Parts: sequence; C-alpha cells; structure tokens
Amino acid sequence: MRALCWDGATAAVCDRPAPRADGDYVVVRVTVAGICNTDLELTRGYMDFRGVLGHEFVGVVDDGPPAWRGRRVVGEINFACGHCPTCAAGLGRHCPTRSVMGILNADGAFAEYVAVPIANLHMVPDGVADDAAAFCEPLAAAFEILEQLPSAAQSRCVVLGDGKLGLLAAQVLAAAGARVLAVGRHQRKLAVLRGRGIETVTLDAWDRTRADVVVEATGTAAGFALAVAATRPRGTVVLKSTVAHAAPLHLAPVVIDELTVVGSRCGPFAPALDALARGTVDVTSLISARRPLREGVEALRLAAEPGVVKVLLEP
Repeated sequence: MRALCWDGATAAVCDRPAPRADGDYVVVRVTVAGICNTDLELTRGYMDFRGVLGHEFVGVVDDGPPAWRGRRVVGEINFACGHCPTCAAGLGRHCPTRSVMGILNADGAFAEYVAVPIANLHMVPDGVADDAAAFCEPLAAAFEILEQLPSAAQSRCVVLGDGKLGLLAAQVLAAAGARVLAVGRHQRKLAVLRGRGIETVTLDAWDRTRADVVVEATGTAAGFALAVAATRPRGTVVLKSTVAHAAPLHLAPVVIDELTVVGSRCGPFAPALDALARGTVDVTSLISARRPLREGVEALRLAAEPGVVKVLLEP
C-alpha cells in the first residue's frame, strides 16, 4: 500500500505492507486524513518517531468482525493494553505500555489502510461528511478541556493560538457558555470565530487583561510563559501544545500567583461526534487545502506555511 513515512530525517511516500486484521484489530480503508501540528513536530524530532505518520482520520472498515465491516468510523489514537491498573481505572490513554497511532510505536493513518483496535472505534453518524469527521480527534481534544475543567464553561477564557486546535477550543468553550477571547496572529483565521460570534483580537492589539482560564494552543515552546502572564491569580492554565523544542521555564510566576497548570491531550470522541452531527462547531471553514496521498510530502510543507489551517490528505 502507499503511505507517507518518516525515517527520522526525511518524509517520503513509500510502499508498505498493508496491515492485517486480528482478534483485537480491524483494518480501516482511510478516506480522509488531516495533518496537524503534532505531525509537523514529529518531523522536527518530537517523540523520535519512525514510521507512517498521521492520527486524524475517517475511513471504512475493510477487514475485521462482520459487525464492523463496511462501517464508517473514526478511531481513538491511544492503543492501550486494557489489563493494567491504569487501564482498569479508565485511563487507557495513559497506559504505561500504550502505543499511539502515528506518534509512538504504531503506524498512522497517512496511508491507504490503517490498523485500529476494535475498542477504539466510533461509528460516524450518517449526517456527518467525511471532511468533517476527519476533525473528530482534534475536536475531542478540545472537549477534553471541559472534561478536565467543567468550571471553564462559566469562566472568562482566553484561547492563545489561531491554529487548528485553538480555533476548535474557542468554539467548544463558547458553545458551553464560556466568555471567550481568542488571541492569534492571523485575521483571516480568526474570522472563522468572529463569524460565530466569538470575540477575537490579534496578538499585537491584545491588552493582556488577565483571565480565569487560559488555553495555551500556540504550538510554540514560548507559549507557556505567555499563558502564565495572561492568567489571573489562582486561575488555571491549560496546556494543549506539543512541541519538539524546549524553552526556558520560569516557574516563579506560577508560585507567586498560585496558578493551577493542567496538561491536556486527547479527549472524548462522543461529544465531538455529537457536535459535528448537530453542527455546533464549524470545522469545514478550517480546511485550507486538500492533496492526494501521493503528494504527501508537499502537503506537509504546505501545512507548515503561515496562515494555513488544515490540510487534508486523500488516499
């Protein structure tokens, strides 16, 4: 099969053996996959990954139990053992022996086919188009903010960053009732939020008024310091960025202002699929371009350009 692979130094479209179904895994024929900032960070050294990239996808089960064959699905990306104390506590995404699709010891979805544990599958509602369903994984990550911090729905929130995740997080928080200010660098990207009645401001025009909750989704190593400075005393910083490069970490402001810092990664698929089905979030306006998988290397370059939001790959 054709796949977009990373060998630690170079991305290339190559031929790989197609995965096979077994008792725990199905094989999904990928119809649409999305490039996210984590994929770009992997090509900069994050996680020291080798293999097929990609973890945002929608597809059709090609091989597996009869009850799943032909079903249109999305899939959670953490492949847990299902037996350890962490898994028994319902924290499979933190299983100490987990693999992570396209990120850690598991091939990803920038391919014609991908293997996914049956336990990770979610059926896509009929009314949700493939392009929208491809956003389910990052949208679930946005919903994780409310999962970890339900009080955010009644708070003054600043979302830092107008990339894919920042735009989704701002919409999810606003739909839940939060008073949201989205801060970014690109008027064209922020316009997606203004169209949904969400207040926005460019970084250079921001008055730096401090908020109850600040979501750091800049995708930069320097974002933490910016988020801390924007959070009121005893407020909460939610960290969503994953970056390959470290930055100096000054923790004194966290202590002085008695801040709570919450790391936030993957999230629940059920509310994400429900939001897509009900149209309470706009994801299609985030699509900047689409490319066939055979042009995957160029698609990665395009996804890294300033002002580009989401690039979709079509095997």
